Amino acid sequence: MPNAPAPPSPLLRHPGLVAVIGARALSAFAGQVQAVAVGWQVYALTHSAAALGFVGLAQFLPMVAFIFPAGHAADQHNRQRIVVTCQTIELLAAAFMAYASFTHQLNATMIYGLVAIFGTCKAFEMPAQQTFLPSIVPPALFPRATALSSSLFQVASIAGPSLGGLLYGLGAGVCYSLCAISFAIAALATWSMVITSPARPRQRATLAAVFGGIAFLRRKPTMLGAISLDLFAVLLGGATAMLPIFATDILHAGPWGLGLLRAAPAIGALLVAAVLARHPLGRHAGRWMFASVAVFGVATILFGFSHSIAVSVLMLAILGGADVVSVMVRGALVQLGTPDEMRGRVSAVNMLFIGSSNQLGEFESGMLAAVMGPVAAVVLGGVGTLVVTGIWMGLFPGLRKLDRLEDITTDTV
Repeated sequence: MPNAPAPPSPLLRHPGLVAVIGARALSAFAGQVQAVAVGWQVYALTHSAAALGFVGLAQFLPMVAFIFPAGHAADQHNRQRIVVTCQTIELLAAAFMAYASFTHQLNATMIYGLVAIFGTCKAFEMPAQQTFLPSIVPPALFPRATALSSSLFQVASIAGPSLGGLLYGLGAGVCYSLCAISFAIAALATWSMVITSPARPRQRATLAAVFGGIAFLRRKPTMLGAISLDLFAVLLGGATAMLPIFATDILHAGPWGLGLLRAAPAIGALLVAAVLARHPLGRHAGRWMFASVAVFGVATILFGFSHSIAVSVLMLAILGGADVVSVMVRGALVQLGTPDEMRGRVSAVNMLFIGSSNQLGEFESGMLAAVMGPVAAVVLGGVGTLVVTGIWMGLFPGLRKLDRLEDITTDTV
């Protein structure tokens, strides 16, 4: 007699959960495909390395300029409507890029302007989107939901660049068309969600209200410790910026080796996130976070010293897996430890800190490598991560003593 099919996971039975994580993954996938296509197309049009830098600047500046007003907007207005509006604008922008590419009308200046539109949309979309999970799943299931969402995000991070590179051979317009379709499905998924949120008090857009997330974090040392620990770990451990140098000059692996190195952190993150989706952290979540950041630092050091492509890929996979644990603990603290009326603004601060640290970390690693060489720069970054971990354990005892993630409330952090 055949075995009866296993009952569906209670996690996926929560209304709206599949739509939330699916929309987030599709947006991330579209963004990855677009980034590959934009990079190739801008370089093909300009043959300038500086032009590629302007692409990053065009996306980063709107994020910095609008992230705090966007967080305030997420706490004052319908978050679902904000996200759907942003995804619809992204859909239209991607469709225009596809049309302009197919008709050979798209130039570098137009791309910079469209990338700035995407950056502005992401600034408003992401703080509002980050508030959806705690509105859909109960605290007991939040760690598993976060791990599942992270798993799909990592799949998008792996598949997006790979598929984008393959499709670019058919033309940039094909890539942008896929982005437009992905944004359209994401917008429909977000629109279909049924989210019930408590009534939030209205506040005028004063400076105190707009920057209220920073003031809130100053009163929550455990949450501040988690966000700042992640910030410094990413800032100091920016080994990924050095991957082209390691692949070419140290590992002598060529383009295929660079592809492996770039995929390794996402693969490690996907594996760990998949495990945590089924077996979430139990006790001592704070200790797990500090341990994961320490592992991140050690893996960075060993990667710096490695002259073997296999060892380097393994260290980067471990580095990516360790980062997922830290991200999960930080996500639970930010979302469960923040009252609903503040989640948008606190998520905005979190996004700004972590997003900026990625870009500044690449800049810091590049400058250090120019002065002392890539190996010394990466190893020093790993050592710095371990030093910061030790200091933070003393500065933030509440984070070190944090126990179960599902027990986090606005009163416990």
